[in-house]
Amino acid sequence: MLDYSLPGVQNSVMKPDEFSVDNIRNRKMISVCCGASPPAVELDLAYKVGREIASKGAILVCGGLGGSMEAVCRGAKDCGGLTVGIIPVYEKEAANKWVDIVIPTGLGHSRNNIVAASGDGVIGVGGSWGTLSELAIAVKMKKPVAILGDWEITAPVGVSGVMKKATTPEEAVTIAMGESTG
Repeated sequence: MLDYSLPGVQNSVMKPDEFSVDNIRNRKMISVCCGASPPAVELDLAYKVGREIASKGAILVCGGLGGSMEAVCRGAKDCGGLTVGIIPVYEKEAANKWVDIVIPTGLGHSRNNIVAASGDGVIGVGGSWGTLSELAIAVKMKKPVAILGDWEITAPVGVSGVMKKATTPEEAVTIAMGESTG
């Protein structure tokens, strides 16, 4: 029998014997799209989003580099979560230190498609044009999308409800997980 455990991964949400392939495969994955050079307020929001994702038992997926991507991973790890970084280069060491599973793509900005596609839901925390591209891809894939921060996006005529503005990290995670916000 193959050993599918993840050596060295500590997780307060899951006990070590719960790290089976089926258990991980069946957990929700939430992609967080955010910036590499954010203002302090976005770093704080990203950190809180990471904590909330982990507290819900979901797996965090992001671009795996610095800035808000590092903050969201650190938040998830501080709450015992599992993190995946889909990085734009081939060198694994480019990922931030809070990424558990590094997926080096060598795809540059094209990796945004993989980040958006990997999540069952997607959260945008501030960011810039790369974040916007990930959110647009998620909408095209009909995934639940929450926006947290300063983005003001107007959908085309006849299209509504594709992205929901969240006011708190908790609300953003609830939206991305496809749960009702009341």
